[in-house]
Amino acid sequence: MITALMLSLFVACDDPTANAPAAEVTEPAPAAAEPAEAAAEPAEAAAAGSTLKGDNTSGSIGFVGAKITGSHEGGFNTFTATGTVADGQLTAIEGTIDMASTHSDAEKLTGHLKSDDFFSIEQFTTSTFKSSSITAAEGGHTVTGILSFHGVEKQISFPATITVADGSASLKAEFALNRKDFGVEYPGKPDDLIKDDVLVKLDFNLKG
Repeated sequence: MITALMLSLFVACDDPTANAPAAEVTEPAPAAAEPAEAAAEPAEAAAAGSTLKGDNTSGSIGFVGAKITGSHEGGFNTFTATGTVADGQLTAIEGTIDMASTHSDAEKLTGHLKSDDFFSIEQFTTSTFKSSSITAAEGGHTVTGILSFHGVEKQISFPATITVADGSASLKAEFALNRKDFGVEYPGKPDDLIKDDVLVKLDFNLKG
């Protein structure tokens, strides 16, 4: 009894997602058919807003995963991001990750993450995100869009802090994401079980 209680306390304290908001994950909505007149949209409307770009040289995409015996930090060394700013607001963002650039704080773990037990990088060479909406929310913004990861597409919504100023934009976010929603289901060894939720850490800095 005492041993089980101590173990449960240890696991709870070592959970990097314990105080993080959870991303809302749903199936993508069916694509709506565009009206015929949309094809004739005026050029000036299509060009509304300015395009900003960023990559791993000015930002980061990281994650923290945990198991019974501790946690590990990792991320992706190579990615690109593009945002649209209109009327002083970030209205859209999308990005692409080179999955071969996966890294972690342990060389052996990095190789395991790249394998078919986790990310299957030889089969799924890139991961992408494309927003469908960015809306104001209490204390910041809510970003919603389609995440394609490990061959699975889901709609996710997560809270973010967004700043737009002087021809640049930044987006920062930390949220929990369940790896099993994207088919990453390696359980770990019986005495070293891996938690389902992973802490995702985004820091995008976009410029014209």
